[in-house]
Amino acid sequence: MFLIPTIVLVAIAAIFIILYQSVRNRTISINEWSLSSDSIRGVDISAYQVNVDMARLKEQGIQFIYIKATEGRSHVDDYFASNWQKAKDTNLRVGAYHFFNFESSGADQAENFIHVVGENLAGHLFPAVDVEIYGNERPVVPDRESLNRELKVMLDILEAQCGVKPIIYAQKEFYDQYLTDFADYPRWIRDVYLPAGIKNGNDWLIWQYNDRGQLDGYSGGEKYIDLDVINPSKSLDDITIK
Repeated sequence: MFLIPTIVLVAIAAIFIILYQSVRNRTISINEWSLSSDSIRGVDISAYQVNVDMARLKEQGIQFIYIKATEGRSHVDDYFASNWQKAKDTNLRVGAYHFFNFESSGADQAENFIHVVGENLAGHLFPAVDVEIYGNERPVVPDRESLNRELKVMLDILEAQCGVKPIIYAQKEFYDQYLTDFADYPRWIRDVYLPAGIKNGNDWLIWQYNDRGQLDGYSGGEKYIDLDVINPSKSLDDITIK
């Protein structure tokens, strides 16, 4: 019987640990390796990126961009207006997203979003609603019943306004605990460690595969940028409001 020398086993274990830590620290991206050369790539941004050069992003293969517009019942992202206009000037496919607040009514949040983004979004990407736990020191944990009720109100208003079902952004664990009633809405998933299909199957529209991407074209704030990709079975036309 052939026995593997101890030193070889130790070396293999050390390599595994190094790879594991590299993946956890995002210095190595398995997700990046899983993408094909024809993947439709995009980014999502907010005021954290401060000064954004949309043309420079496009030169690096970015084809679509989601821009934070609003949060809760009244907050407006400081850079939304300028980012929105600059993205349209470069002919990037552009969409707006809203960060959902558990302490505000869905109707008020929908009104905030529509007031800021505009009533006619034809030619733009489907509106998206980011739903996740927030608050660092004292996380705000929602009540499932009230979250479902108010989120449904907001989604219904946006659908009536835009003629499409909005996209829901949520991590799988949060989705499974709180949002299973929204299975008929398109999903924007976040998995920065493993390829989308491992935990989520093929039931997703957009995948945020890296939250520590680094590109040229933004300065003055956060060094990282969120990187996204469209499901290979879809095109940008499939998620553009007609």
